[in-house]
Amino acid sequence: MNLSKLGQLLSGGSGIEQLMDDLGHALAASGSSPHMLGGGNPAHIPEMEKIWAGRMKEITDDPATLRRTLAIYDPPRGNPGVLEALASLLKSEYGWPVGPENIAVTPGGQTAFFFLFNLFGGRRPDGTPGKILFPLMPEYIGYANQALEPDMFTSLRPAIERTGSHSFKYHLDFSRLNPGPEVAAMCVSRPTNPSGNLIPDAEMQRLAEIAAQRGIPLIIDNAYGWPFPGIVFGDAKPIWTERTVHVMSLSKFGLPGTRTAFVVGPPEVAAAISSMMAVTGLANGNFGQAIAGPLIESGEVLRLSRDVIRPYYQRKRDAALEAVAEFFPDSLPYALHRSEGAMFLWIWIENSRRSSRELYETLKTRGVLVVPGEYFFFGEPSDEWRHRHECLRVSFAMGEDDVRAGLKIIGEEIAR
Repeated sequence: MNLSKLGQLLSGGSGIEQLMDDLGHALAASGSSPHMLGGGNPAHIPEMEKIWAGRMKEITDDPATLRRTLAIYDPPRGNPGVLEALASLLKSEYGWPVGPENIAVTPGGQTAFFFLFNLFGGRRPDGTPGKILFPLMPEYIGYANQALEPDMFTSLRPAIERTGSHSFKYHLDFSRLNPGPEVAAMCVSRPTNPSGNLIPDAEMQRLAEIAAQRGIPLIIDNAYGWPFPGIVFGDAKPIWTERTVHVMSLSKFGLPGTRTAFVVGPPEVAAAISSMMAVTGLANGNFGQAIAGPLIESGEVLRLSRDVIRPYYQRKRDAALEAVAEFFPDSLPYALHRSEGAMFLWIWIENSRRSSRELYETLKTRGVLVVPGEYFFFGEPSDEWRHRHECLRVSFAMGEDDVRAGLKIIGEEIAR
């Protein structure tokens, strides 16, 4: 087939696709169940699964609700009742001056970012290029292949603070953060996948001020943050300005299969996302909104995030850190990023003789599946920075026995 340039770009594979395919083959080929510490699937929390079962029963027991969920299109922007409920929650909980006109639904956060990056980035009407700046690498692997034009992404290395003999933290390096006229938008995740970093409030405020001065949007990925699922262990608050665009997802709230996300920003941005949704998908799926809508309207979504989801992951995080302390000898040259949110440990093996990709391949043969750090660094013209080849992302969302066993093997391989 003779494919267009766009067709070649979208069908030519990606790092995340290659990685998922690799993990799938490793799982199929393993003689015993491998320790799956590489994926981003949320944990199966029993109390949350009871909530989903109850909501499913409520939907199926009510013929009108079932028909509304399965047999009627929603508007491209999303279910009007859910939009109103989310706007009311954001007003009451955070004081944000938003209404339904500030919100649009997309089929998952991945789609939301595809829309947003290509809404702002790329060739402008005057012919000049518009770039998306990621001011704090490393960042989410799923962003890396979403640009429809070459060289649309640019990024900055972080400042690294040593916080202990085996711990560190990334910070925004404001000495290098000076967006030029080519930067059309900035994007950060908070908490950050892969590192579990939580950008402090003061740094976020300064970043928002830079965006305002340059007249560009600041896109914030809340996949692990506010208002749901609230997997935030540090002391911080969400930020709102006239130029912030937030993406909120139901995936880490426990509903990844529903593919439901919300873009919250200026009305013109929400309207543009709604138009893009109509062109590419006609309308969003109703199911995620039907399940979560009453929980958003009642505010129960906040209680579940605060009292069930966050404590669950905090216990798992603490157990994983205890396993690292037990299985990684103090003499090993490793450092953990300070775990301030999300569901990952980010391990830096400084001056390692093997790259993280090589270590990943070795761990795979031993039945431990992680994610090599190289995939989370993009938007830089060169890969000469050694640090990007020295990190591993490890999920602690799986069962505690799996996490402990996997970390024990990782410690053994680092020692080698």
